[in-house]
Amino acid sequence: MEKQSIQLTPNARLVLEKRYLKKDTRGLPVESPEDMFRRMASNVASADLIYDKNADINSLEEQFYNLLATLQFMPNSPALMNAGRDLQQLLACFVLPVEDSIELIFETVKQAALIHKSGGGTGFSFSRIRPRNDIVSTSGGCASGPISFMRVFNEATEAINQGGFRRGANMAVLRVDHPDILDFISSKKVEGELRNFNISVGITDKFMDAVEGNLDFQLINPRVNSVAKLVNASELFEQIVRFAWKNGEPGILFLDTINAANPTPFIGTIEGTNPCGEQPLLPYEACVLGSINLSRMVVLKNEKYVIDWNRLEHVIQLAVHFLDNVIDVSKYPIHQIERITKGNRKIGLGVMGFADLLIKLGISYNSEEAIQCAEGLMKFFSQKANEASIRLAEKRGVFSNYPKSIYAQKGNQRYRNATRTTIAPTGTISIIANCSSGIEPLFAIVYKRHVLLE
Repeated sequence: MEKQSIQLTPNARLVLEKRYLKKDTRGLPVESPEDMFRRMASNVASADLIYDKNADINSLEEQFYNLLATLQFMPNSPALMNAGRDLQQLLACFVLPVEDSIELIFETVKQAALIHKSGGGTGFSFSRIRPRNDIVSTSGGCASGPISFMRVFNEATEAINQGGFRRGANMAVLRVDHPDILDFISSKKVEGELRNFNISVGITDKFMDAVEGNLDFQLINPRVNSVAKLVNASELFEQIVRFAWKNGEPGILFLDTINAANPTPFIGTIEGTNPCGEQPLLPYEACVLGSINLSRMVVLKNEKYVIDWNRLEHVIQLAVHFLDNVIDVSKYPIHQIERITKGNRKIGLGVMGFADLLIKLGISYNSEEAIQCAEGLMKFFSQKANEASIRLAEKRGVFSNYPKSIYAQKGNQRYRNATRTTIAPTGTISIIANCSSGIEPLFAIVYKRHVLLE
């Protein structure tokens, strides 16, 4: 690719200056956007030396720089913030376990604070915590339940400013069979409550079968793994729907469906996701995300835009290389996260600017043609990301947990990364790239954007 000057909108420059660029002791930027992209490209390219001491990292740095500077690809925010700096924590998505113990709960609070400080977001399942009013044997008192501990995590998050970047973000998951599920569903009914959390109910196949049959459903005390009470499944599902309509939350996670696609089931069970829900992860696992700007993946032919499949394939290949390198150059907040993250090497390459792409192609977003375009596009996207990961595995080896993965059982797909693709919301990086966010439509043709910087 040829090196091009960076074309940034005023909003993009404002976001970069306030949140991403290095600053002096007075809070003033001491680098330009060009410097930031160069800092990141140089830092991430250096990982190639781990696998080949004669690697041409100068050439790779130029390729990475031009990929970023032309706004064709953007990694998750921590990579923009921290690459080549003291923090050097470059991953966005983390899931931490929450055990039924005061000591371990507050250890997790500390671990979450370290992650938030470095710009990452955290997901938790609170399903192991004993229900409210359950017995506490050591004191003879009553347990306060998972909702009370969610508030502790929320207040800790409120106190941590992510390196001057933004407040932390969390996902709270509670299994649908937990005795406190009704309290969880309504936990954000008051505006401002748990404002640093998204909440999702962990749905099981057993529960959905009970909903369809209008049957009673068992709520299980996780402390003793016994039935605490029975509820009507349809009525419980109606409560979920009602609050989702009223508040926009809770969301739902189909846990059995997620675990059916778990690439490393012998390593652990997936019980949570990152704050926006797009990346299911094992306890103590992290993932690096990045998104390709589809609005740039077009070429004019006969005075009409068409998808530039050659360019898209090249960018996918380079982006997979970039994200795999990030795993190696990143620092990790705690050793458990480093161990499982490097063991599985999950990456989440996604897209942004899909609505802009459709506009350029002359396709209405709410049309059958748009659905067909999306299906063809993402089939190609997934295939090429898989091929790029396989090529990396040929040079660098498969991820170390591969023998315990579903791919080893099938005996044919030798991937460098346990997962390759993820569609993220791309809230801030789409502002930098000046494109529509994720796969969302444009909600207005003309609008005024207010960039929240505090």
